[in-house]
Formats: sequence, C-alpha cells, structure tokens
Amino acid sequence: MASEPQPGPPAPLLVLDAVEAGYGRAAMVLRGLTIEVPPGTVVCLVGPNGAGKSTVLKVASGLLKPRSGRVLVDGQDVTGQGPQAMLASGLAHVLQGHSVFREMTVGENVLLGAYTLRDKARIAERAEFVRELFPIVGERWKQLAGLLSGGQQKQVEFARSLMVDPKVVLLDEPSMGLDPKTTATVFEQVVRMRDAGTAVLLVEQNARRALETADLGCVLDLGRVHISGPAPELLADPQLSELYLGGRPAEPSRPRES
Repeated sequence: MASEPQPGPPAPLLVLDAVEAGYGRAAMVLRGLTIEVPPGTVVCLVGPNGAGKSTVLKVASGLLKPRSGRVLVDGQDVTGQGPQAMLASGLAHVLQGHSVFREMTVGENVLLGAYTLRDKARIAERAEFVRELFPIVGERWKQLAGLLSGGQQKQVEFARSLMVDPKVVLLDEPSMGLDPKTTATVFEQVVRMRDAGTAVLLVEQNARRALETADLGCVLDLGRVHISGPAPELLADPQLSELYLGGRPAEPSRPRES
C-alpha cells in the first residue's frame, strides 16, 4: 500500500516577493528583496544602518508602495494597498518610539486598536484577551498611559496592535531607548505574542538580542537578503557575528556541576 503523502510546511502568512522600493527620486532602498513570514514564528531582520530594514515594514504595512514586486497576506495579493486596507487584511504595525496617548488611560489607548471593529462583544473579547496576555495592561487599565515606564508603554502598544486579531504584527525597533532590563521584558512579550498565535516580523538594532528571541533571521545588506535561516544558526556563524552582530558568537552555556 502506498504511503500517504506527508503534508508540506504551512503557507507563509506574509510574503514580500522580489520587492523594489525607494523614496521619491532617490535610489532604490530595496532591490529585489524576498522575505516570508510563516505562521507561528518570529522573523527578525538585522543588518547595518541603511540596509532597508524599516523600509521593509513600511512596504508591508502599506505606508510605502513598492515600485515592483508583490506583497501577499495569507495568499492574497495586497500590493499597493494603503495602511487601512493592510490592517483589514491582517497586518498590524507598531512603529518606532512610543506612540501612546499620554493623557488617555491605558484602556482607552488599547481600545483605539479596535476602531475598525463594530461588534461590541468581539471588542470586549479581544480586550480581555490582551489584558490576560499582558498583565501590566490589565493592572493599569484605568491609569493614565503617561504614568507608565517606557517598557510598560510598549506593552500597551503591543496590546493595541492585537485588538484586531492580526495575522502578523510588524515591530520596528521595539527596544529603542530602553534599558537592558526593560528590553529583556519587551522581548519576553514578543515571545508571548508569538505563543498566543500571532506571527511577528521584527526589525531591531540590537541584532544579537533579537536573534536570540527569533525563530528565523534575515540579514539585510544594500536592500537585499544577504543570508537567511534559523536564528540559532545565524547566531553561531562566526563570520556573520563579526560582520553584523558586533563580535564573536556567544559561548554555549555549560550545565552547572552538582
């Protein structure tokens, strides 16, 4: 009896296919770039300044129209659509820096993420979900967002992005301006998002820390994917570490002797 065919890997939720993009009449920033984000993964983009990392997110979220190539979300071609259409298709974009409204409560900030929803029961369901996913959001729900620390505000932004139950969240430099302890907390929340069922495309200057969090990594250089693969393999590559990660790969930790 012939064996049943084994199922292949799941189709990616987000694909940028041979994308070329730039700003105005300036030279191209992205030059034939192709990136895929599979379900249930954190994909991290690293590379030097000017490599095009943030431009990838702008193209994916509809803030910048590509000059050529395609953007697909869950198999649907959404190339050239604007940010609101991209949000409706399943992409949420958390921008650099802090974007909370400081004079509004945490709850009011989070609920802004549901402005496209009309079903009150659905909004309440999503609000309860994000309060449980990010405990600090639930604890500070009625407090002014401006009273929160930088890391806590970032969690409010994460919660707001999840209100529409996106397929993929795009994160641009989530650790910007944060101290090491707070950065560690933010990356823990990135993992929580992934574990809760949302794929993540992450751009981060702290390349080593980001790859330690990610499942897959893509090293960008001059608007192209220089190399990609499982994040642990990229971290362990001495040449990549020297060129892009600021030094030698970290030594594997040894088990303590009893």
